[in-house]
Amino acid sequence: MKCRKCGAAAAIELRRHNAAFCAPDFQEFFRNQVREAIRKYRMFTTEERVLVAVSGGKDSLALWDVLIDEGYTTTGLYLDLGIFDYSVESKAKCEAFAARRSVPLIITAVADEVGAPVPEIKAATRRPACSGCGLSKRYLMNRVALDHGIPVVATGHNLDDEAATLFGSVMHWQTEALPRQSPALASTHPRLVRRVKPLYRLSERETAAFAFMRKIDYIVEECPFAVGATSIAHKQVLDRLEHDSPGAKHNFLFGFLEKARAAFERVDGVELHECARCGQVTTSTVCAFCKLSDQVKRARA
Repeated sequence: MKCRKCGAAAAIELRRHNAAFCAPDFQEFFRNQVREAIRKYRMFTTEERVLVAVSGGKDSLALWDVLIDEGYTTTGLYLDLGIFDYSVESKAKCEAFAARRSVPLIITAVADEVGAPVPEIKAATRRPACSGCGLSKRYLMNRVALDHGIPVVATGHNLDDEAATLFGSVMHWQTEALPRQSPALASTHPRLVRRVKPLYRLSERETAAFAFMRKIDYIVEECPFAVGATSIAHKQVLDRLEHDSPGAKHNFLFGFLEKARAAFERVDGVELHECARCGQVTTSTVCAFCKLSDQVKRARA
């Protein structure tokens, strides 16, 4: 195979684009996809600070790498979930990346905020680990951004992630979730920062290839609690479709964003309040994070 752009030997084939690229041209292709995502959804400007949520995996570190090179003022945020050796290693990867690129990294331990690490939260709530973990991450990303005066949080969700989430929502017709299925969520309250996903145009395989070419050292192992997760099954279904019909994930996600999402937006807005306990945004008197913290404390007592 030859690079579509320069004619040199190709390093990677992208079947959904009917193209192949050498390493330098693929990296430029990757960056262009991120640029287009930022431009199309007006995610942030070079004058704004961006909080990049990093997990130590390929996606978030690749995103941080691109934003640094594009000249954005970024700060990393690593949430220590306290998941055994997995968290120890992933934290080390983020610290090493931040040191190598000379960029600031904020580290916040879930145990310090909720009262217990994710494994104990799972035991206390008797619900899947992803439930308490996801709630904690969303809350803490927003709060840390507010505390540091940063208006936007960028996460490393890629095309595979977004297509799988959409597939799950459609499978169960979770119509309340569909309006939030977007590469960019605006601030709807003074205490809510914007949330964006600049990698939504790029597949997991493409992100892995970029990280490899850029020599980004990332944690390869999946979270131990991800085993058996429904989202993994959804990804596997979509992988089979993609194999037989390259571009299926792109068509599914982009078709929804361009043609269907608006139909699910609620005309009557949800009434938002500030939590009576912590001051963060909620739809009730006390937010779900404070309730989770109370539940953990009762279980530990």
